[in-house]
Amino acid sequence: MLKLNNLKSSPGANRNTKRIGRGLASGQGKQAGKGHKGQKARKSGHVRIGFEGGSMPIYMRLPKKGFKNYPFKDIFAVVNFKQLAANKFDGNKVTREALIACGLLSGANKKRPIKILANGKLGAPLVFSGTFKFSKTALEQITAAGGKVLNENNI
Repeated sequence: MLKLNNLKSSPGANRNTKRIGRGLASGQGKQAGKGHKGQKARKSGHVRIGFEGGSMPIYMRLPKKGFKNYPFKDIFAVVNFKQLAANKFDGNKVTREALIACGLLSGANKKRPIKILANGKLGAPLVFSGTFKFSKTALEQITAAGGKVLNENNI
């Protein structure tokens, strides 16, 4: 029976650490596996990635070109019809505060702009008030179900 007092690791699982710089007979003596002199033989001899001995690194020498949009990208908190159908709203009115109270928006999504997508079926006619973005199919399904969009900010 396996107990705490008779636990053993499998053979070969544990190895002794290399004892470097402990004399010539240790197998790792004299230069301790670091070769002769130079920066990498010193105690703090490791340099960062891309360091070229003080000369200008290649990533700084090469020209930068193109456009990167990530600083300007709009990130939306996405809410689907499937999630809306699973929750009950007070007077069928959907606001940012109601979505936070239901737990559909959490963390950083509480402050992000909200986009409603038509993934799933919309059960009841809902009234959306506040600044929301809607997909085209979501907007069509909301009006078809008898819902309203106040302060419409469509994409």
